[in-house]
Amino acid sequence: MQVVVLCSGGMDSVAALYWARTAHHVAATLSFDYGSKHNAREIPFASEHASRLGLRHEVIPLDFFGRHFQSALLAGGAAIPDGHYEEASMRQTVVPFRNAIMLSIAAGFAESAGAEGLVIAAHSGDHAVYPDCREEFMRAMAEAMRAGTYAGIQLLRPFIGWDKARIAAEGARLGVDFARTWSCYKGGAVHCGSCGTCVERREAFIRAGLSDPTEYAATGPLPPKPRPDPAVAG
Repeated sequence: MQVVVLCSGGMDSVAALYWARTAHHVAATLSFDYGSKHNAREIPFASEHASRLGLRHEVIPLDFFGRHFQSALLAGGAAIPDGHYEEASMRQTVVPFRNAIMLSIAAGFAESAGAEGLVIAAHSGDHAVYPDCREEFMRAMAEAMRAGTYAGIQLLRPFIGWDKARIAAEGARLGVDFARTWSCYKGGAVHCGSCGTCVERREAFIRAGLSDPTEYAATGPLPPKPRPDPAVAG
């Protein structure tokens, strides 16, 4: 089918773009500039991969996030915590209802672009921290998108049950140059190596048995994965 791919420029969404290219026809790629600390590092990689694949790439500004939302992820917010990606401290980086807002806009964009589907790279590692990445939310949003568009836009989530190591392996199989992707939430000159997203990235390459092409400012021992929170739904 004709699909639009949400592509931030991170390793998950870039892998999803390469996956979509093999499974569907990609009408466009879409990024959101919502004022996160790392938007300026991520989005150029999304544009680069779209250009490499000969695809249309659009960036939609959502500057109201920074004015009205509270999150450590946003410029001007609290410091990004170090530690494991699934630690409770990472909840500081939640941008309230972010995916619902972005998916609503993306569904309208997809229908306007003549697409039938929308691809998002949410995966199982996100479930511990981000409520709007969990399958319960995705199912509800998928039904709203289907019911609310004449095209019956489908929400495709190929990685929803995958961990990041499996995504890394699949991306490598599809030819993704992971050196040209960004993860670090701090958004510095190089990946810090110690924040939750850097730890998750480092862990993924190790568990996938892949060479990590990323330059890190620090490469100390990885923190242990915390025990699952029984209050968090999958």
